[in-house]
Amino acid sequence: MAVILFRCRLNYFNEFQGNLKPVLFINSFIFENRTRFSNAQNKIIQQTFKKMKKLSIILSLFLCAFLESNAQQFKVITSVESIVPSGMGRSRIIDAQEDKDFEDFTSEQTDEDNTRNKSKRSEIRVKNFEETKLLNFYNIAGIRFQNIAANDAVISSKLSALAAEGWELAFVTSAVEADAGQNDGQGIFITRYVFKKD
Repeated sequence: MAVILFRCRLNYFNEFQGNLKPVLFINSFIFENRTRFSNAQNKIIQQTFKKMKKLSIILSLFLCAFLESNAQQFKVITSVESIVPSGMGRSRIIDAQEDKDFEDFTSEQTDEDNTRNKSKRSEIRVKNFEETKLLNFYNIAGIRFQNIAANDAVISSKLSALAAEGWELAFVTSAVEADAGQNDGQGIFITRYVFKKD
């Protein structure tokens, strides 16, 4: 009896490590051999089978929880720096503090249905965000390099803080809307930092 139970447990673990079919193996083993054992022996085998089944369920739940916890997250922060002459405009780092689901504001157009997207701006707008002040590139005398250095230091501090929270900088993209001269008065340098976390 001890030898039979030992083989049963050993085969269970070998089968579990091999192709993850321990329950089926034990079940067939008991079905084929239940007439060879006494009632007491059958009871012990059934108890062992139940414990193995519970173990399989627990391991499955643990695996699901592990995979769920490893879902990748993304975060975007944006720096906007004014490049308007004479120090006009505002410069900021913007970090949204609430989540949005893009599917809430997405519509699909087809040949049969070309209804326009009716999402409201007020529903898309984020009112909870972190705003960090930066300096404009220009002052009244022209471009001011101290302001650029100051912005670099503040942005570096922000990136370091996010890295300490476990965020990894994945991509950086930037663009410029240049001042077109007379009657324009607009100009920004915008940079988006895309972070990811496993």
